[in-house]
Amino acid sequence: MSDARTVWGIGLTTIAGDGTVLDAWYPEMRTGASTSDEVTVAIAALEPLAGPDERRNVTLEVVHLEIDLDAAPASTADAYLRLHALSHLVVRPNELNLDGIFGHLPNVAWTNAGPVLPADAARLRPHLQRAGIQVQGLDKFPRLTDYVQPSGVRIADASRVRLGAYLSPGTTVMHEGFVNFNAGTLGASMVEGRISQGVVVGDGSDIGGGSSIMGTLSGGGTHRVSIGARTLLGANAGIGISLGDDCVVEAGLYVTAGTKIVLVDGPVTADGARKSVKGAELSGHDGVLFRRNSLSGAVEAVRRAGVGVTLNEALHA
Repeated sequence: MSDARTVWGIGLTTIAGDGTVLDAWYPEMRTGASTSDEVTVAIAALEPLAGPDERRNVTLEVVHLEIDLDAAPASTADAYLRLHALSHLVVRPNELNLDGIFGHLPNVAWTNAGPVLPADAARLRPHLQRAGIQVQGLDKFPRLTDYVQPSGVRIADASRVRLGAYLSPGTTVMHEGFVNFNAGTLGASMVEGRISQGVVVGDGSDIGGGSSIMGTLSGGGTHRVSIGARTLLGANAGIGISLGDDCVVEAGLYVTAGTKIVLVDGPVTADGARKSVKGAELSGHDGVLFRRNSLSGAVEAVRRAGVGVTLNEALHA
């Protein structure tokens, strides 16, 4: 494997009393092969933090791991190193192997003091409360900000961005925005809607409040949706197709691969009507306005020129 496809990390892993590896945190990670000096220094810095935490019935241990991004995850520590690589912007979404990652991520009781085995969280509840430890969620994925603080990014509600989200500097995630793992923004963007797993959003685009983008994890197709630059997905709108640069989807409109769309600027058929195509045929096209005709109810596509949207620079500085 090449150095560009190799990632190493040194961190702390949390192990429950029954031996279950709950998580791994990598404050030190890079591409390429690690050197003995780098490893020695990083391990020495973390060793004082290792040891048991009897409150949570866990033990923290130093972990040193080197992985091939093209190989499938092989352990919990491996899976977490991949999620860190995404959130540290070392590798972009969909450019590493995540096959079988769910099988290496146990369900965890996430607390303000760190991960706990769910059975232990129930058993130790009185002791945890006495120590001021609260369970904040039960999930396979933790919050991004508990492990990585991305530079130049605003996140209004940390619980709505998972570790493994890829957020470029200048991105703002508002309170109702959500970003899943292996998904995110490739530039400064406004996120007030949902960015599902596998979805990437281009520079200067706006994902409007309450909007939704189809992912591929459950019930969806195999197409990985992408959104280009300077594109607006209107409030409460949704897409199951990709959008190119400078596109707009009208508020409240949901466009899927099978949606019948009238080409307003297209050729006229023999009966005088405008040609219609399925949404999949317009997937990824630049400069398209998707709207619903307020009289007929038909979904329409209109060619548009110029810049799609311009973000408020004061909100993304």
